[in-house]
Amino acid sequence: MYRIGRALSFVTNLLTVVAGLAITLMMLHVTADVVARTVFNSPLPGTITYVSNWYMVLAGFIPLAFTEQKSAHISVEVVVERLPGFVQKHLAGWLLPVSIITFAILTLRTFEEAIVKYEVGASIVQGASKIWVWPTYFFLPVGCGLMTLVVTYKFLIYLTGQPSGLHDEQSDTGFEAIDD
Repeated sequence: MYRIGRALSFVTNLLTVVAGLAITLMMLHVTADVVARTVFNSPLPGTITYVSNWYMVLAGFIPLAFTEQKSAHISVEVVVERLPGFVQKHLAGWLLPVSIITFAILTLRTFEEAIVKYEVGASIVQGASKIWVWPTYFFLPVGCGLMTLVVTYKFLIYLTGQPSGLHDEQSDTGFEAIDD
């Protein structure tokens, strides 16, 4: 099981780096557009389309599993924080199947939509340019699918009590996994 966790962690980390590169490219693209617009009075064509349909979708959905891997999703625990630690742990563990079902449905539904967009060759026309956006529809099922795998793995770890391997115990993130 530990090796599966390490493999999931590797894939999640790799895709999160890709999402980080998308943020960097977005920053460079927008900066180049601003410079081109103000200095040369000629903006780069399609900047808004690329930013909103490529970079932001990639940066928003691919790192979902990374955040779950680090147990770093935002949570508000008004009632749960008052419960004993034992109850908190088991409540968190038994809520994982709800997340599994939710993200599995999201994965299937977004994959179906991605196939439809692929079949019609979805694109956006901006000025004289035609920008393909159908590939970006596949970022959603990839992100949700990886999230489903990570949550499923965390639930299996919860049930078996084995070491997870999802992230190094020596990491400096300050976040603790559910099995800690």
